[in-house]
Amino acid sequence: MLKILQNRRTIRKYSSREIDDVLLYELFEAAFRTSNTGNMQLYSVVVTRSEDMKKKLSPFHFNQPMVMQAPVVLTFCADLNRFVTWCNLRNAKPGYDNFQSFITSAIDTAIAAQTFCIAAEAKGLGICYLGTVTYMTQEIIEALELPKYVVPLVTLTVGYPEDTPLQPERLPVEGLLHSERYTDYSPEDVSRIYAAKENLPVNQNYVAENGKETLAQVFTDVRYTKKNNEFFSSTFLEALKKQGFLH
Repeated sequence: MLKILQNRRTIRKYSSREIDDVLLYELFEAAFRTSNTGNMQLYSVVVTRSEDMKKKLSPFHFNQPMVMQAPVVLTFCADLNRFVTWCNLRNAKPGYDNFQSFITSAIDTAIAAQTFCIAAEAKGLGICYLGTVTYMTQEIIEALELPKYVVPLVTLTVGYPEDTPLQPERLPVEGLLHSERYTDYSPEDVSRIYAAKENLPVNQNYVAENGKETLAQVFTDVRYTKKNNEFFSSTFLEALKKQGFLH
């Protein structure tokens, strides 16, 4: 298992081989055994296989080709709807229409999604995490007909890899660890931690292609800008309000 985790890759190209329903169910059984808050399991997963639904969802994931190519697209949702309904049916007054409850369910959702990824990769499947869900939240809510107290948080494309891409770089382990307490980073620490990342030819090409001076500027000025972050923050918060978690 450690070898699988240490050698994992994000898969964006998939073969035409379908994923057997029995295997997919087995993966969900494993994923849903994962840790969660209070054993409430505040999440649900929408499984998308049909081409029509993929076409419907694709624009909300910026038409990334993996959405149409992968045999399965999974949308993991924070879900208080099921638990609130159960409480109401059992003469228990739920108090989960608040941000704390959303965060609780969001954590449960992320843990379940990652556990599914590990299980899938252990079975030879590849996955790609789509970071677009919280950009187009309301649109996905409407496309999947999600009721109140249900919010999409993680979308994964899943399938058998068509090829073996290069493994993406990661920061060194020692750059992410703190012993006993948080020790703030000096400028020298940060330069050392990011040196390998900055010196990779592929990242240096990103800098040149975007006409920037540094790799950091590619992130701040091109990929994740303040303007976009503020816009998508407002649309996500509005979706949370409509789904019953903010007042």
